[in-house]
Amino acid sequence: MNILVTGGAGYVGSVCAAELVRRKHRVITYDNLSAGVRRAVLPGIALVEGDIADRKKLERVLRQHHIEVVMHFAASALVDESIRNPSLFYRNNVSGTLVLLDAMLATGIKRLVFSSSAAVYGEPTQVPITEDHPTAPINAYGETKLVIERALAWYHRAYGLNCVALRYFNAAGAVGTLGENHRPETHLVPRILDVVFDARQPFQIYGDDYPTPDGTCVRDFVHVRDIARAHILAMRKLAKLGLAVYNIGHGRGYSIREVVQTVEAVTGAKVPIVTAPRRPGDPAVLVASPEKIGRELGWKPKEDLTRIVRSAWLYHRQKRLQKGNHP
Repeated sequence: MNILVTGGAGYVGSVCAAELVRRKHRVITYDNLSAGVRRAVLPGIALVEGDIADRKKLERVLRQHHIEVVMHFAASALVDESIRNPSLFYRNNVSGTLVLLDAMLATGIKRLVFSSSAAVYGEPTQVPITEDHPTAPINAYGETKLVIERALAWYHRAYGLNCVALRYFNAAGAVGTLGENHRPETHLVPRILDVVFDARQPFQIYGDDYPTPDGTCVRDFVHVRDIARAHILAMRKLAKLGLAVYNIGHGRGYSIREVVQTVEAVTGAKVPIVTAPRRPGDPAVLVASPEKIGRELGWKPKEDLTRIVRSAWLYHRQKRLQKGNHP
């Protein structure tokens, strides 16, 4: 199949694009490189530099490459930034996505896999979180993802757009040369690994007074390759599903301190810790129920937390060695 991957030079998008190529699909990455990096687009994948707000260019690319399915990853994604600057998130995540949807309809493309987020749930009232849990985002990032999920339901009803929204929890880990390259880096595992490489800067835990067993936030971590597999499974069943929403997670949460301990076990290094104030918009516990996606798509995670951390450690260590910075 001919597949357009928006945001395919970013973290999850690049891994998904690589997995699609491995399965013999033809992939076009569409990315403005504002957050993605060119080197994440592997050989065999065409890169088109462009913004999803550029409808004319999108329509031209969709027609030129005879695109059949779109996987939409392109988005602003830093939670704390979304609280400080919601305008950016509404422009990129809402307005930009609506432009993409209209470009798809104008070119006769009616199959979409949408990268959503567990941030749509907000503070959970029950754990693990099922797809029918109330949605009450506590940050603009989650709100923009929810706005698009609701739009997709109306586009499905009015225009026959077949779409699956995947609400994944904490993406982590690496696949070979593809890993996290956020600027700035806010994700937990690479932040801890940065301290392993430079112990002069202690790792900051944002809040240790949450209502959890050790006072730190609890999160459900899922390997980025497992997330890519879920997108591909959803793509295969788009015509049958029509409209669907799934969580992607293990169904098992780890506290921030537990993740630090796992990093120490994998790397053999001691991670110095300091406690900082809570970050606004951080729920205490986010743990998925993956029962629905397992039942309907046959998906289940293959990688546990230790393997997630080990893959990230190998990736970041290799990056440092290539730059001449030894751990």
